[in-house]
Amino acid sequence: MIQRRHWLRAAAGGAALLGLAGCASAPSPLSAPSWAAPSAGTGDLGVVVERASGRLAIVNTSEPRVLGRVDGLGDLSHASVVFSRDAASAFVFGRDGALSRVDLLQMKLTGRVMQAGNSIGGAISQDGRLVAAQNYQPGGIKVFDARTLAAVADIPAVGADGKPSRVVGLADLPGSRFIYALFDAGEIWIADLSEPKAPRLTKFRDVGRQPYDALVTPNGRHYIAGLFGEDGLSLIDLWDDAPRARRILAGYGRGEAPLPVFKMPHLRGWAVAGRHAYLPAIGRHEVLVVDTETWAEVDRIAVAGQPVFVMARPDGRQVWVNFAVPDYQRVQVIDTPSRRVVRTLEPGAAVLHLEFTPRGEAVWISSRDANRVSVVDTASFQTLAQLPMEAPSGIFFTSRAGRVGL
Repeated sequence: MIQRRHWLRAAAGGAALLGLAGCASAPSPLSAPSWAAPSAGTGDLGVVVERASGRLAIVNTSEPRVLGRVDGLGDLSHASVVFSRDAASAFVFGRDGALSRVDLLQMKLTGRVMQAGNSIGGAISQDGRLVAAQNYQPGGIKVFDARTLAAVADIPAVGADGKPSRVVGLADLPGSRFIYALFDAGEIWIADLSEPKAPRLTKFRDVGRQPYDALVTPNGRHYIAGLFGEDGLSLIDLWDDAPRARRILAGYGRGEAPLPVFKMPHLRGWAVAGRHAYLPAIGRHEVLVVDTETWAEVDRIAVAGQPVFVMARPDGRQVWVNFAVPDYQRVQVIDTPSRRVVRTLEPGAAVLHLEFTPRGEAVWISSRDANRVSVVDTASFQTLAQLPMEAPSGIFFTSRAGRVGL
């Protein structure tokens, strides 16, 4: 414990961290990292996107505080982050099409490529060797060597109609594979990059209108894509000998007047607790509860607004929900055994993201317009800390490095 606290104090100081990592001198900002196992651990670390300033705040999650910041990351208005296998590097996907690599221990930018005109996320392969970016413009995915950021594959997304499509819902699968949805074409593709120079594609046609985001269940078995153009979702059982896409929850809003959608819901975040999945209903003030054995709807939970993120605490006992405007100052907590909302919190204007600590004793909540991140105890619901941030959005902890589909 004494050594750990010593490291934390050194990290806050910045330069002393280099000595703990065993480095004689700092590398140039764009030099490749050593990729050797760091002598200081990374399990306590995470990043918060400060979207207005184009930078990452590197944070400690066990003793909540900001350790340092990394600038020069471009347009982070819809940024997402994945981590290397050793959790020492963060790969940042910027809205401007940039892919950046940040060394968390040295708090340095160690690589950056402009790979597209408009990008909204990415994934890292099971073995940590490949990083893939999903793109709106020009569409398709591009795949890079994680160590060098050299391009290894460029896979256009052209649907059966012959038109290019925006790509969403990109996730990693076992065996150097990536799965993703073609929003405009209504298709889902799997790209097998076992041989990166010769990718093998499996295409699922007619999966539903406008798949907008997707998740992979924690065991890697099911890929679920939400459908913006119709009520329902598309499901693929990846363990089937001959996988196919099938509709689930078709017509969950049938007979009810459609509501305007103020913000697209996000499915990424593992809203699976026990044998049930908790999913945001498009445009409705409801969370859908789905049995993952039958994939039938078993309940609906009324909530305060249109849900955006519906995220399960790691143990599955709670599900936390944030909302689109005009209710985006609120967060609600669902108790999964009773399926009741048990607490409503207002941590600050414009809640954009939530991230649980690895074992779920606390949740970090970004409030963009309040310029802060709140750290909340998930048992007592008391605020443990408030960290000043400049327009914070996405929060990502290194515990994601060992999880499928994140």
